[in-house]
Amino acid sequence: MKVFLFLALIVSFNSYAQSNHDHQDKSKGGNQHGEMHDGDHHGMGGMHGGMHGGHHKLDKTTLKQFFEPLPASIIDEKKNAALITLGKKLYSDTRLSVNDTISCNSCHQLNNFGVDGQPTSPGYEGKRGGRNSPTTLNAALHIAQFWDGRAKDVEEQALGPILNPIEMGMPSEAAVVDKLKKIDEYKPMFAEAFKDEKDPIQYKNIGKAIGAFERTLLTPSRFDDFLNGDEKALNDAEKRGLQKFVHMGCANCHNGVALGGNSYKKIGLVEPYETSDMGRFAVTGLETDKKVFKVPSLRNITKTGPYFHDGSVKTLDQAIEEMAEHQLGRKVGPGFIEDVKAFLGSLTAKGKE
Repeated sequence: MKVFLFLALIVSFNSYAQSNHDHQDKSKGGNQHGEMHDGDHHGMGGMHGGMHGGHHKLDKTTLKQFFEPLPASIIDEKKNAALITLGKKLYSDTRLSVNDTISCNSCHQLNNFGVDGQPTSPGYEGKRGGRNSPTTLNAALHIAQFWDGRAKDVEEQALGPILNPIEMGMPSEAAVVDKLKKIDEYKPMFAEAFKDEKDPIQYKNIGKAIGAFERTLLTPSRFDDFLNGDEKALNDAEKRGLQKFVHMGCANCHNGVALGGNSYKKIGLVEPYETSDMGRFAVTGLETDKKVFKVPSLRNITKTGPYFHDGSVKTLDQAIEEMAEHQLGRKVGPGFIEDVKAFLGSLTAKGKE
């Protein structure tokens, strides 16, 4: 797979460099920001044979090769209304932690695009974990959960932090269940959500409920409108950024409905990236999984910093620059960064930009 990706990147680089070379003589002030093979500020030539006139006309077939719009829903909200209501309450309930101080929402704040804005999050005693808390928005679309993919879905993921000794600190599943059974308001809620079960307050059902709620956390954006045929949904800068994003090879990893979240890649694929975190290696034990992480989704990315698995990168500008260098072996300048960041802004939930 990595050999295939490397070959794909080489093809992308060659095509990109040739397009940039052909266009330099035609553009005014080309490479005006001292950029290095990242295209001029006013658009480029053909993209995989998919540009047809104008600076920003993108071929629909090319777009479909990389992206797809968000579905309207991934859970029957009417049928699962009681389950979702229970999950929403559990998501924000600090009583799921050992000292009643930490909830899911503490690290994945729904009023802050599903993150807490910190490099790593403090647990019930103030101790911090080793990885950045990713957003829960659109997370149910991913192939797996956590940076290393150790949980298969949001239902399984929701149960992990509750028992984590640094995060919420509950000593056991039984202790969590016993605590919830003593809270009167939960008895009818669990009974309504799990009507076929004689003893509905069970640990696994906590995950089912929170997961159901998280499956409602989809955030349609202007980019979805664009993919659905609204040419005016993106402005010129955003279209330039999309063009460069695809042409540079960023979309080789950040693709699909979530623009990421659907594959695993080594950080430092081309240029080494210094990190002591071995990523999926801790899960699989495979040498090839050292420093391999789930590719993060780029939806709402302009709002969910700091970035990377360790939260070490403060700004999106730096994240774009470092990803180009470490994953693609490319040096990019301000023009590329500005346009790509503009495109990434179109991935923010509509009405919250």
